[in-house]
Amino acid sequence: MLHTLRRRTADVLQPHRPNDPLGHWVDIFLVVLISLNVMAIILESVPRYGASYHQQFYRFEVLSVAIFTVEYLLRLWAVPDSEEYSAYTPWKARLKYIASPMALIDLIAILPFYLTFFVHIDLRFLRVVRLLRIFKLTRYSSAMHVLLSVLKEESRSLFAALFVLMVLLMLASSGIYLIEHQIQPDAFGSIPDSMWWAMATLTTVGYGDVTPITPLGKFFGGCITVIGMGMVALPAGILASAFSDHIHRSRREYKSKLSQFLSDGHINEEEKEELEQLRANIGLSPEEADLIYNAATRHITRQIICPHCKQPIHSEQKKTSARVKPYV
Repeated sequence: MLHTLRRRTADVLQPHRPNDPLGHWVDIFLVVLISLNVMAIILESVPRYGASYHQQFYRFEVLSVAIFTVEYLLRLWAVPDSEEYSAYTPWKARLKYIASPMALIDLIAILPFYLTFFVHIDLRFLRVVRLLRIFKLTRYSSAMHVLLSVLKEESRSLFAALFVLMVLLMLASSGIYLIEHQIQPDAFGSIPDSMWWAMATLTTVGYGDVTPITPLGKFFGGCITVIGMGMVALPAGILASAFSDHIHRSRREYKSKLSQFLSDGHINEEEKEELEQLRANIGLSPEEADLIYNAATRHITRQIICPHCKQPIHSEQKKTSARVKPYV
């Protein structure tokens, strides 16, 4: 009985399960609560609202922390029955979950409130930490899952681009220091002071509060600006290419799974649920899934085998039932 309840809790708390009405409404409730928390934290920072509705904000904070605490404890309790951690023993699964990014975000969402009972915390710092609750929405956003996957896949390329940027930052800071430090000792008195100008120039922001005034300094600054335009384009190109590759891979994965399930001519309810879960996880819209389904059913054929020689005679189109479309 307890194991069944824990399994059901894990299913309900697992996001992107549209075929589970209770889980779907739990997702909606938590998304709305997180959004209201972010709005309340922002409004509380406005002096006239913070002073006038202090009690209301505090009561809403207590209610939110209570709900988030129950959610965190339920996830911790039910995690051994989740698909991601089912291969581990219960305690090992819980320890791995506690160290996971989403669990840390859930903990950060409630921990500052409890810390106020033991240590004195600056309210401004507390407000900023509470605002990190917006990252709880990552669990319910397929777009954020795609972004995190892309960043993880391209981490080596992005770190390489960052390393090149740091090298250019040091060279630009050193160069402008050598050229301008005697003319403008206040702005370029040291290499660390020059780094502000170098960063603003390399990122093409160009605040204009610190600028070279010598002809050589202006020429050097122009060269750094041109190089900076290329440096901004480099990580943008990496991310754009990675996003495109990720989307194409996700579609191929969905097509492959759909073709596998259609190999016998129909899709049962279990396969339909798995396809819908995959569609939601990869961020594929129902319209795109519709197009993939129609294309797959047009190209599926079956072989007619001769009963005597066991060789294929001809192919004909398989009949597939429209009632089993996985996105319905």
